[in-house]
Amino acid sequence: MRVIEDLRATARSGRAGDRMPSVRELMARHRASPATVQQAIQRVAAEGLVEVRPGRGSFVAARAGRASGQDLSWQSVALGEGRPGEELVANLLAVPKPEVIQLSSGYLDPDLQPTEALGAALTRAARRPASWGRVPVEGSEELRAWFAREAGGELRAGDMTVCAGAQEALATVFRGLGERGGTVLVESPTYLGAIAAARDAGLKVVPVPADEDGVRPELLQAAFTHTGAKLFYCQPLHANPHGGVLSDDRRPEVLRIVAAAGAFLVEDDWARGFTLDGTAPPTMASQDTDGHVVYVRSLTKVAAPGLRVAAIGARGPAGRRLRTTRSRQDLYVAGPLQEAAIDFVTSPVWRRHLRTLQQALRSRRDALRTALATHLPEFTVAPSSGGLHLWVTLPDGLDDVELTTAAAARDVVVFPGRPWFAAEPSGNFLRLTYGGAPEHALVEGVRRLSDITR
Repeated sequence: MRVIEDLRATARSGRAGDRMPSVRELMARHRASPATVQQAIQRVAAEGLVEVRPGRGSFVAARAGRASGQDLSWQSVALGEGRPGEELVANLLAVPKPEVIQLSSGYLDPDLQPTEALGAALTRAARRPASWGRVPVEGSEELRAWFAREAGGELRAGDMTVCAGAQEALATVFRGLGERGGTVLVESPTYLGAIAAARDAGLKVVPVPADEDGVRPELLQAAFTHTGAKLFYCQPLHANPHGGVLSDDRRPEVLRIVAAAGAFLVEDDWARGFTLDGTAPPTMASQDTDGHVVYVRSLTKVAAPGLRVAAIGARGPAGRRLRTTRSRQDLYVAGPLQEAAIDFVTSPVWRRHLRTLQQALRSRRDALRTALATHLPEFTVAPSSGGLHLWVTLPDGLDDVELTTAAAARDVVVFPGRPWFAAEPSGNFLRLTYGGAPEHALVEGVRRLSDITR
């Protein structure tokens, strides 16, 4: 990574105690996000090249310390090239400072999380001695049955495998059903965590353009014909980042194309519970008759980051393959966490939480839309009937990475559009999150963005 190499070169050429470049200087020099720069500083600090002094900055470390066993720079040679996409996912998950306005977040604002109910459920689960015993690799039957009912269609408890969050579930799917060197088709743009997980599994990621009505079937057909792919990753409901919903007329056509290709459709149902306008369509899994849909659902986004509970649903040999793959990565999700999850989602609190959450998110989404229309009318906001984000097209001449860097200097965290494309982006975009901050912060963040672009 360029930032790391720059820091190493500066530290090695400097004298002990010399001040290192500031975070803002490095951001401007490399057009990098604050999270990327902070991670680079932490990396060279771990190598013993840099000393971080809280509140004062970073300085060249004393060479004597490195000579006495603190020189870890050899590890860079031993480790070799980094994993594909690891930097992007780390940036997405970076925890900003408290004073920063979050217009980019993968999780709910703490004020929207049902922490009291989750704490009570976990307390009850921890008091049950059986929850601390061995758990089946595929997860507790009661929890698997709940996920199966939510998915609908032909899926049953025996078809489900519980995982520690959606990211692990996606990694399991790509490793279990993909073949190293093979191809996975994805919507474009799409969730960058899925892109990273697929590449980490050794798959070639081929984008298929999507719009507000979901993936374009004629281009999906062409992609299958051209690549011979056997996997298609899709977010039919409030796709992250652009918010599109696969339309009623496209759904059967997409299923037909996947079936004709003898392929699997990986349905990432991440936004179930986040529909703010109208009624959410049924899952693709509920309309699948012959086992082509592999269903992924997580409780983390809709509840709290600490509830790392998700499930994969697949019938037949695919389900058995995924259970085996999952067991090779991690034996099972902790029993008390599974018990707490099923306690929570089967109680009246769950439905009340969803109603309250949807009302709050609707208000925040509308506040962010209004702020953009007022302060940044030149930005084009894609339609959004749910989810956590707004997808914004920037006007000509405004670069998404440069704007992200400038926003960070004003203590506003936004995420550029570029990483959400598996290939070349079709323009300059921002993904702005309304679920991670209160309304007044959203408005202030947009006002600061407006100041930057003037």
